[in-house]
Amino acid sequence: MASRYVYGNTIRRVADPVRERRPYHVHEPQQGKKRHHMSLGYLLFLSLAVILMVMTLAWYISLQSQITNSVKNIATLESQLNTLKQENDEAYNRANGNVDLDEVKRIAIQEYGMTYATEGQIVTYSDGGGNDYVRQVAPIPQSDGK
Repeated sequence: MASRYVYGNTIRRVADPVRERRPYHVHEPQQGKKRHHMSLGYLLFLSLAVILMVMTLAWYISLQSQITNSVKNIATLESQLNTLKQENDEAYNRANGNVDLDEVKRIAIQEYGMTYATEGQIVTYSDGGGNDYVRQVAPIPQSDGK
């Protein structure tokens, strides 16, 4: 390939043999070309995926709402329980504070004629079950003084 020699102190035009051989292409939009469309199967798949996602989000939000309501309900019930415990303790203390045991003893002995049990009147027996209470299915046997 022979190179050209340019005379003078400035170059008027750069001679590039490679550039001159290549055709200059301008990309113009083609009018007759169809745009790329999605297939029907892919469109159905995307639609089902979106519907499934929306249903899952709705279910999740309803679960969150149920949990929030349950937590609020539990807090309300705990508050009521604490109030009832406090009222119960106050009523118990008032009831115990109003009982005069000496007065009960005086009324039992003087008005009802009650006396303390003597040694022969105390009968000890075991029910065998270790329960805190006894079911009486027959009369309690009287002690013969033995």
